[in-house]
Amino acid sequence: MDSQSPPTADDPLHGYYMEDLEVGMSAVYGRTITDGDVSLFAGLCGDDNPLHVHEEFASRSRFEGRIVHGAHTASLISAVLGTRMPGPGAIYLSQNSRFRAPVRIGDTVNVRATVIEIDRGKNRATISTVCSVGETVVIDGEALVWVPSRAQDPSANGADR
Repeated sequence: MDSQSPPTADDPLHGYYMEDLEVGMSAVYGRTITDGDVSLFAGLCGDDNPLHVHEEFASRSRFEGRIVHGAHTASLISAVLGTRMPGPGAIYLSQNSRFRAPVRIGDTVNVRATVIEIDRGKNRATISTVCSVGETVVIDGEALVWVPSRAQDPSANGADR
């Protein structure tokens, strides 16, 4: 089942609470990667590997052209976890990722996060993370996320989402 996408217009400062999560819930985030995105990411992280920023060099590589930084693509997982599900208030604890295929400038990356395990005692959720370009999986893995409960949020009114 796909989740509703918090934050809601009437409560933009938190996402789902632990009590709202169920195994099978999922959310999606998509972004088309531009040349500007790659340049900004290279400048931000300092990774100016010519596979990412120099067309002539990259055209002679096994990829036959520039590719997007793997860490840039993986960072989109943070976007779905931090803005969609669980959403604002969740804390990213860990991530394992397997890089399956390159992403190219102009590709639209869709990230699907799906709850696969819940530990209500520790307020933790294990979430399957899959980044795809079309039908091709480019990254897959799992994230561990801490999710606040209503009892930990003094602004929570107990309303169902």
